[in-house]
Amino acid sequence: MLLLILSSCLCAATFVVNVTQSSYEAEENHSITLEWTFTTRTQGSWKNLFIICEFRTSVKSGVIYVHHDGDEFPDSQDDQFSGRVQSDKDVLREGRIRLHVSRLRTEDSGLYRCNMKTEDGFNSGRCRLNVTAAADQIQTQRPTLTSEPERGRWTIIVIIALGVISAAALMFLLCYLVVKCCLPVDVYYSDAKETRDFNPLIV
Repeated sequence: MLLLILSSCLCAATFVVNVTQSSYEAEENHSITLEWTFTTRTQGSWKNLFIICEFRTSVKSGVIYVHHDGDEFPDSQDDQFSGRVQSDKDVLREGRIRLHVSRLRTEDSGLYRCNMKTEDGFNSGRCRLNVTAAADQIQTQRPTLTSEPERGRWTIIVIIALGVISAAALMFLLCYLVVKCCLPVDVYYSDAKETRDFNPLIV
């Protein structure tokens, strides 16, 4: 029994799954390739090869890829990644798991882990993916700011317009006062109507 336990521990220690990158950065609507490596054997092929790759975000988790004994199972894939994940089966014999994820979305950001089990043991490796919004979308959402020279030009125009209006109002007031002072008017009121009588100057 002890020998069996020691043998299992040794297999687990010799079978290793790693990631080629611990983190990935990508832009929305672009594609990316996630890659893991695992220890290979020099003789024969892997028996009972089982791979399941999953993702975990702040709001959900699920499966993006399943491989068992040479067959893939796309029906087990989460709806969020349906039709967007392709694997490169030819590199499995080289000790690599390569997944191509297309049409990236910002909600794809999160932790990705591939679990692998063979006759020699079980191990897993994980990496993090961060998907940022597309540059054109950020530009569209950014408010248009008026440049400093343009803002200064409009300020000068407004000041000049206010000055012209003030000067015109002042001139009108002065003309009104001059006319009122130079042309005296005697106003008479009667019961029937209001009349105005201009008296001539007496020499």
